[in-house]
Parts: sequence; C-alpha cells; structure tokens
Amino acid sequence: MSYYIHSIPGRLRIKSLKVKQNPRASEEIRMALSSLQGLGTVEINNITGSILVNYNPGVLNSKDITSLLERKGYFDSSKAVTNDTYIKEKVTALGNFASRTVFGSVVEKSLEGSALAYLAVLI
Repeated sequence: MSYYIHSIPGRLRIKSLKVKQNPRASEEIRMALSSLQGLGTVEINNITGSILVNYNPGVLNSKDITSLLERKGYFDSSKAVTNDTYIKEKVTALGNFASRTVFGSVVEKSLEGSALAYLAVLI
C-alpha cells in the first residue's frame, strides 16, 4: 500500500510512502496546507508516513486538501486504498490463513498413524 485515505467531515488522514522518513516533505506539506482557508491542525508522522488534517468542513473539504497534496506529488488518489478496502483485505487474508491452518490440522489428524504418515516422515 503506497497511499491510504480515511475521511470524515472535518478530519482527513492520508498515508503516503513519500512522507515516510522525509522531514523535508513534512515542512513542504505544512507550508502548502497553510495557504488553505478553514485549516485547523496538521499532524505529520514521518515514521508512519501519516498526515492528519483537522479542518472546518463549512469552509474547506477533503477534496481541496487531497487535490493540493496531489499537485505537490505527495498523494495519488487513483492508487489510494480506503479504510473499507484496507479492512476487507486484512480480514480476507486472516480468513485464508485460518482456513489453511484448520485444513492442515484436519489432514494431519486424519493421516496420524497411517502408512501415508510414515511415508511422509521418510520424505
């Protein structure tokens, strides 16, 4: 995942690999966002690449913020994963892992003590 976005009115979180370990990017983003009317607080974490923006939704909207970040090269909405997509991917991966684990245990138990089990040990 190179870009992530989660937005509710008044609060926007974006994660970008271009911000990770890049303090210069943080300063450039702060300067660019400061030009927007209705901006509240901006928190940037260079360890995670997270940009958290609080804003007045009566004056500003998330599209204005993401558009500015796209123009500066710190965000690409066409490659962004939303919160719902992120959770769905993780739950699917966990389900697949659990299925493989249960299936493996069932097969192992069913072969226990059989000639196939002894053959598997030799291989």
